[in-house]
Amino acid sequence: MPKVMLAFPEGKHKVVTLSFDDGKAADRRLVDIFNQYGIKGTFHINSGLLGVGDRISHEELKELYKGHEVSVHTVTHPTIARSPKEQLVEEIVEDRKGLERIVGYPVRGMSYPNGSYNRHIKEVLPYLGIEYGRTVHSTGNFSIPDDLYEWNPTCHHNKELMKLTETFINLHKEQYLYLLYVWGHSYEFDHDQNWDLIERFCQVVGNREDIWYATNIEIVDYLKAFQNLKFSADSHLVYNPQVLPVWLNVDGNITKIPGGSQVSL
Repeated sequence: MPKVMLAFPEGKHKVVTLSFDDGKAADRRLVDIFNQYGIKGTFHINSGLLGVGDRISHEELKELYKGHEVSVHTVTHPTIARSPKEQLVEEIVEDRKGLERIVGYPVRGMSYPNGSYNRHIKEVLPYLGIEYGRTVHSTGNFSIPDDLYEWNPTCHHNKELMKLTETFINLHKEQYLYLLYVWGHSYEFDHDQNWDLIERFCQVVGNREDIWYATNIEIVDYLKAFQNLKFSADSHLVYNPQVLPVWLNVDGNITKIPGGSQVSL
């Protein structure tokens, strides 16, 4: 029986994703930096607050975040663990609807406003079309999430970012998959006057051939695509019933499983 392990696209074993909340004006500068270094971000937006104060406007949103992911952050940013279920459903579903009308694609993920969530909310989210929920609980490690509805990031951008980044860059054991997940708020760079921090981070981690750069939902889709592969009992055959290709490490060799095809391993 061959030894089969999941690999990231093109056989890579590292992935970087970033996640920023609230959709304020500083996102413009942040997106520009990401685009310069080939980094992808997920931006969690309150559709009911678009254009309020220094928040990104309805008219600008689609073009600004092109090539990145727009995700749910609820309509008005309540502490949802304290909300009645009727308000919870409305805040999430109406945020999806509002954002989808603007960006023109299904919005399927979220970050919890004020970091507020509980077991009940996690159980409800699949029925609302939400496929992941990001917390504010930093782990300091590079593990792949076991529970996508309690997706804990590696770190906030103000918490040992460059130290963790250096560790991540130097990871080399290909029997493991590594995820560097950074979260925060772009306006904090203005407040703390430390834009040089995120620029330095992107210079170090960006445009590298050994890293997959992905949005939150792209990681979710890829992990689910692997889970949906159909293997023969002896693992010598695998069928991919989906459109998305999946890469496998088979006895140390990288094998691509194209969508809709069967491959002998």
